[in-house]
Amino acid sequence: MKFEITVLGSGSALPTLTRRPSSHFVNCNERYILIDCGEGTQLQLRKYKLKFQRIDVICITHLHGDHFFGLVGLLSTMHLLGREKKLTIICPEGLESIIRMQLEIGGGAYLSFEIEFNELNYPASKLVFEDNVLEIHCFPLKHRVPTHGFLIQEKERLYSLDKPAFDHYGLSIAQIPAIRRGEDIEREDGTIIRNKELVLPKEKPKSYAYCSDTIFRENLTEHVSGVDLMYHEATFLDKDKDKAKKTYHTTAAQAGQLAKKARVKKLLIGHFSTRYLDVQGHIDEAGQHFENVEAAEEGKVIRI
Repeated sequence: MKFEITVLGSGSALPTLTRRPSSHFVNCNERYILIDCGEGTQLQLRKYKLKFQRIDVICITHLHGDHFFGLVGLLSTMHLLGREKKLTIICPEGLESIIRMQLEIGGGAYLSFEIEFNELNYPASKLVFEDNVLEIHCFPLKHRVPTHGFLIQEKERLYSLDKPAFDHYGLSIAQIPAIRRGEDIEREDGTIIRNKELVLPKEKPKSYAYCSDTIFRENLTEHVSGVDLMYHEATFLDKDKDKAKKTYHTTAAQAGQLAKKARVKKLLIGHFSTRYLDVQGHIDEAGQHFENVEAAEEGKVIRI
């Protein structure tokens, strides 16, 4: 099964020719999630050949322009292309009225598809979306405006059938659902076939956490502990940590410290300030605290 993240943008507030506002496109077992939607996000979706009409959920972390200014344009394009599929938008309180007003003023108040807005009252820490494949949880961050991070987690799957073993015992097709649920099978003669003899080992459910703009908070570990991949903003280098504190952002070193404490499997850093010509220094600083780290780059695909 596929669980992968495509980086659409890795920059902070100011878009440049090389770095776009932070945004990630997530494919979790053919469920498609967009996290943040700054200016130009729909162009990035086209550039990397991602089918944005298939997006099921859009998560907006907070109401700073580099995280949502591209949303109304994307919705308008979805409408113009004839989208009919319902879209869920999980977002800060107040975004629905902003989007409705923009659509009305722009002459497109009517959309060809339904939008369900799930507005979050800050601070929230709860399940905000689920289906039979995944769950999305939100958790509070600390920035200059109400901000939430998101945790996307696979649900535990049913067991996969070990077909040679199934055929060996001569079982019936009607017994397959019980086997996949993990149940033992009792034969007509009263003998029991243990489930572990009939199924393949389960894969552990995978998880991905997106920590948007926030001041360094060690208590985030309770929300991201042990995740397979954690994205965390790393706007500044440690030499600019006073600037980070003043603007409620995090340094690369602090992101590495959090990843180590939370025992995540891999750290992805981004939201880089335009003051840095390259981000090798960010990788080096985070790497002093956490070994498995890489920098977000436009078009990069990370497979969990």
